Amino acid sequence: MKIETLAVHAGHNIDSATGAVVSPIYLSTTFERQPDGSYPQGYNYSRDNNPNRDSLEKCLSKLEGGAAAAAFSSGSAATLSIFQALSPGDHVVAPLDSYTGTGFLLREIFGPWNLEVTFVDMANPTTVMEAVQPNTKLIWIETPSNPMLRVTDISKIAHIANQHNVYCVCDNTWATPISQRPLELGADLVIHSTTKYLGGHSDVL
Repeated sequence: MKIETLAVHAGHNIDSATGAVVSPIYLSTTFERQPDGSYPQGYNYSRDNNPNRDSLEKCLSKLEGGAAAAAFSSGSAATLSIFQALSPGDHVVAPLDSYTGTGFLLREIFGPWNLEVTFVDMANPTTVMEAVQPNTKLIWIETPSNPMLRVTDISKIAHIANQHNVYCVCDNTWATPISQRPLELGADLVIHSTTKYLGGHSDVL
């Protein structure tokens, strides 16, 4: 299936009650609960999940060719969740020209938490390889970078990560899956700030 077709149809189900081909906006915060405490539709509270978020996650997953996706309130929240999965004493290799918010998280939030980070020129795979340490758990890629638009060879960096048994995560905000699919190039995980190109004009935060 072509990427254009996926972009239109992925994550959408025809509404059984009305026949609508586009998912409606669900404003409900709570959902039907059975006497035994179960939720027959799988939704309990919109903070946890709701049909619109499910639709978005399924669409993004299909566009990237991934197994699943998780939507967050912002790209920075998604980034934060990845670093929170690491432990104090772990090490991250990240781009010298990381997005300002990502660099701030690594230096100011996770630095005091004892998460180690080495910033390198991601355009030079040799430099990346030399930065990997015994406690490295993750190599973080942003390509093209924001705002310098520097390009990283995802497949080469993913190969380095695989050689050292560490995760390779790619911020695909600028390229979007229309232009670049990092999972197909060896990345383990992809994130987006959908307020940029996927959203179109910064109105979906």
